[in-house]
Amino acid sequence: MKIQIIKYFKQLSITRKVILILITILVIGYIFCLPRQLFHVPYSTVVTDRNGELLGARIASDGQWRFPPRTTTPEKIKQCLITFEDRHFYHHWGVNPVSISRAAYQNLKNKRIVSGGSTLTMQTIRLARNESRTFGEKFIEMILATRLEFRASKEKILSMYISHAPFGGNVVGLDAAAWRYFGHPAEELSWAEAAMLAVLPNAPAMIHLSKSRQLLLNKRNRLLKQLYARKIIDNSTYELAISEPLPDEPHPLPQTAPHLVSRFYQERNGKYSISTIDRVIQTQIENAVERWSNEFNRSDIRNLAILVIDIRTNQVVAYCGNVNFERKQAGNQVDVIQAPRSTGSILKPFLYYAMLQEGSLLPHTLLPDIPVNINGFTPQNFSLQFEGAVPASEALARSLNIPAVTMLQRYGVPKFHTFLRQIDLKTINRPASHYGLSLILGGAEATLWDVTNAYAYMGRSLLQLPQTECSLLLADAEGSGESEVFASGKSTDTFQSGAAWQTFNALTEVNRPEEIDWKSIPSMHPIAWNKPRIPRCLGCRSHPSLCRRCMGRECYRRR
Repeated sequence: MKIQIIKYFKQLSITRKVILILITILVIGYIFCLPRQLFHVPYSTVVTDRNGELLGARIASDGQWRFPPRTTTPEKIKQCLITFEDRHFYHHWGVNPVSISRAAYQNLKNKRIVSGGSTLTMQTIRLARNESRTFGEKFIEMILATRLEFRASKEKILSMYISHAPFGGNVVGLDAAAWRYFGHPAEELSWAEAAMLAVLPNAPAMIHLSKSRQLLLNKRNRLLKQLYARKIIDNSTYELAISEPLPDEPHPLPQTAPHLVSRFYQERNGKYSISTIDRVIQTQIENAVERWSNEFNRSDIRNLAILVIDIRTNQVVAYCGNVNFERKQAGNQVDVIQAPRSTGSILKPFLYYAMLQEGSLLPHTLLPDIPVNINGFTPQNFSLQFEGAVPASEALARSLNIPAVTMLQRYGVPKFHTFLRQIDLKTINRPASHYGLSLILGGAEATLWDVTNAYAYMGRSLLQLPQTECSLLLADAEGSGESEVFASGKSTDTFQSGAAWQTFNALTEVNRPEEIDWKSIPSMHPIAWNKPRIPRCLGCRSHPSLCRRCMGRECYRRR
């Protein structure tokens, strides 16, 4: 076959050879004329909850509200766009000869471009190229439009167009426009709202409502009338649609879980992320944080964070990194969930578990709660009182410091330090000798993320569940899926169910911080929890970061 083609080519005249070569070059050029990636623009970072409800977003690096491209087009906006821009969209191959001829006649008659005659496919190419509108550029758009029709389906082309069309100001794309102008997703647009957005890309400046409000209203109503004339909408829908007013001003985007959105902005910039967050639970947690923040402000505690993990699925369902994100107050934009902070008494249950698992401790083992001096280290209970001999389980439930130090001394600081590293407390990364016995009283720092995940591992061992990584990102999110940034780290099989049950059983005796005795209420569900003590300098009674005597350097050792 190859030999026959070569023989046929040699028999052709020079003119035909030249023509054949030119045709071949043109065909190859046409095949490869369209870039593989049509749009090279930055996108906003968009985060939703597990059900697709918007939690928040961050603006793109070029200052535009441009959500990541859609893959589908809502039916209402589809009908409005096709009716307004390109009624023959499904019947041409990128170029409508009738429209082009009509536009060419009008432009030649007026000696300037007064009509484009562009199809939606050609407009998509124009948005991607972003070149000045000339006759030569129009010809290039026509060629590339026909090539795009061979590559992508009509639905894909339409979704590309609505994802990159300008909607006035710094709003680009249908999703950003729906949220900015109407405060809800594009799938919930009414016919009046869809019609307004359909006419905007043709003249985005009309969104400046103070200048062009009536013009925008007239164009929207004409489009609605065309939809009614084509029987796309019925009479009652039409009457209701034209009675809807235009939006008064842009709506702010939702600000649910702002610290989580900021975390995704740092690690998944420009991507659409479906988080594991449950918006209902997240809202309840944020309300609780706000309530307790007002209470703690009286004690000069300005920061508060809560992380909630569903143990059965090992997914984060609520992520509140701090309070008052938008308030100009020191430290409020710091994500405390990721920030290393003093562990206080939160490590005591881990020591209790480790000794139970080893067999060196039983729940009813008596521990001394008396004044001690260990090489100059004199720990004190929070109450500054002593209880004498206390069962180990009671010492844990009451978070007594002296019995905890005694337990750590018996167990060994290096061995406990190794255990904490095994359960993936990554910020406890200095030698065991650096911490000493103060390790159990807040002498180390850990993140709420690591500590909560460690307790989640303990809970999963109690339920005999496989130890998988805790995640913030659902696997079906766009992009490469879960990454290590959104996982707790390596899974661990350190915890055993027997000792874990004894530990949680002891923690159920901890009283809640409310004024009432919760155990006196029969309907209350049992809960295992711990109330960490805030480490304070015994000299000035302040938090180490605020200490005026030793400037935080010796606070932990002075306890």
